[in-house]
Amino acid sequence: MSRSPSFSVKPELTIKPDLASLSRWVHSFCIMRFDLEQGQILEESYPPNRLSQEEEIEVSFNSFPDSVSQKQHNRSSIHDCIFFFRFRRPNGDNNNRYLYGYVFNRQRHDERLKRGGEQKSVVILSHAPYSSVFRPLLQIIGPLYFDVGNKAIEHVAGFVSLWPPPVPGMLMELPIGNATLRVNLPPPHSLPLENNGVLYEESASSMAPLLPTNQSVPQGLFHDADLFGVYRGLLLQLWTLWELLLIGEPILIIAPTPPQCSEAVACLVSLVAPLFCSVDFRPYFTIHDPGFARLNSLREGDAFPPMVLGVTNLFFLKALRNMPHVVSVGTPSLNSNRVPFSSRSSAGRLPGGKSSEGLGVQQLSLRRFSPTNLLNAVKLRRDGPLCLMTEHKEAVWTSYPAITKPDTSVLNRLVDAGMSPRVEESMSVVNNEILRRHFLELTTNFLAPFGPYFQVNAPSDGSSPYVTPPPLPSFSADEFLSNLSARGVGKFLSKRMKSNWPDLYRYCFRRFLQGPNFVPWFQRRRAVAEQEQRRLWKVARMRTDMRLITSQMNELEAVDSFDAIEKYITEEVKLRESGGGGSADSEASFEKLKKDLQAVFSVLPRDMQELLLSNPQRASLLQDPSELQ
Repeated sequence: MSRSPSFSVKPELTIKPDLASLSRWVHSFCIMRFDLEQGQILEESYPPNRLSQEEEIEVSFNSFPDSVSQKQHNRSSIHDCIFFFRFRRPNGDNNNRYLYGYVFNRQRHDERLKRGGEQKSVVILSHAPYSSVFRPLLQIIGPLYFDVGNKAIEHVAGFVSLWPPPVPGMLMELPIGNATLRVNLPPPHSLPLENNGVLYEESASSMAPLLPTNQSVPQGLFHDADLFGVYRGLLLQLWTLWELLLIGEPILIIAPTPPQCSEAVACLVSLVAPLFCSVDFRPYFTIHDPGFARLNSLREGDAFPPMVLGVTNLFFLKALRNMPHVVSVGTPSLNSNRVPFSSRSSAGRLPGGKSSEGLGVQQLSLRRFSPTNLLNAVKLRRDGPLCLMTEHKEAVWTSYPAITKPDTSVLNRLVDAGMSPRVEESMSVVNNEILRRHFLELTTNFLAPFGPYFQVNAPSDGSSPYVTPPPLPSFSADEFLSNLSARGVGKFLSKRMKSNWPDLYRYCFRRFLQGPNFVPWFQRRRAVAEQEQRRLWKVARMRTDMRLITSQMNELEAVDSFDAIEKYITEEVKLRESGGGGSADSEASFEKLKKDLQAVFSVLPRDMQELLLSNPQRASLLQDPSELQ
């Protein structure tokens, strides 16, 4: 791992960071040092005083590999690794409830030093899960810090403060020195709401869960995670893991190193795109996290909260032995922040280590159901996750009865490029696209039955756009499940189910309705649909000639329309006063509302006109009497 050779710290090019602009991307930069006597120490923080004491403790414990994962490395002079973590802020509001920490950790072995080495971590803290931005930024700032020291932090912060505001769902070019990061940000619907409202950009996304036409645009969090590389040995289990995350089951993911476990958690979260994931996921979780004490205190029979925990410490296997679903991934890496493709589990290869042009389902099934592997699978199930205490193996332990089955057409398209790391990594990119496309289709089709509840209505031609829009269809879980049994789940999903029995998929959908993901996603989709309906009716008001409509109104309809237009004018005035108006569109809308109000006023009886004009505020809106006659 190395930074761009063209990037260096030149005093004459140092930019004074604008802290307000910096905070749009980065909460703070931290330098953590592991001291043998004092433990983890915060050496530097920029900007200073951004973290509470509790947050400093959280960051310090999450910024270093634990002693177990450190033993996996060889005794090379320098070992760099990149991983990330997520923790709940003690006093965070709904919008900033979590902080994400992106870590560049360096372990330097030197026999001349006390205990033979030292380790430090450069940490970028952010409110946003922009892994596509912060991972390459770490590859610059990490080595640069170890070359030039603390001045590297302020230097990089200066460039970051010059970046434009993040635009979710867009491809952005972010200059950093002589280099430019070209990154895709996750879409608005995968991020927490801002200001407890609907992100404006979401109105451009699909109202009903439809498959997007532009596949180059990411549809969820962590679209850059190496799904195939991490789960290559567990490809047949991906469909079960997808279901478990969909319904919000607690999952423990254990891996030899922090980079592997954090990547595994990110991959799992990415599986359910475009669904907004409300499950609490922790890419790297340690025993020092305040949440561990709560989990460890659960009694036999108590349910674990919905969460995905990525851990490296084998102690969790005993402490959380009642966790219903355990996933073991990865292999002990030698000296890399990523698992070398050539050293991954042979679970995706033919017996004997032979490579082939594809990882077809026939090959995977042959491995899975051969007598030796069948006996090994039985032994793994019998021994349970505690067998990892003696030897690390890739496996899934769960008793959940999955309703979906591995898609043979997808598995047959996956490519195995052999032992060449460079070729294999490029083939992993292809395989990631194949897998992510499939699970995007799978999730989209799973959500498709909810589409009618997001159906918007626009005013029909010739009708008044000032009548109250019809509400969106009301939702009842029992009614939904009853209708689902009658009409089925659709062709795409039914082909990928182990059985097409209504009771089977009703069970899965009922679990989804009761789980943590449904209500936040459904309410958000409804809010987006309602926003879209308001937009359509506003467009209709701008285009409608009210003089043509008023000629067909009776007196009662005219009075109702006058009251409705007045209400919209009041809302527009309030929007202006709050600072949300004032644009050209807002001004045009206000003027159109005034003209429509005058048009309706002109058809009202004379005595009612005189009564309405007695109000000075209303009279100011009807100030051109000659135009009213």
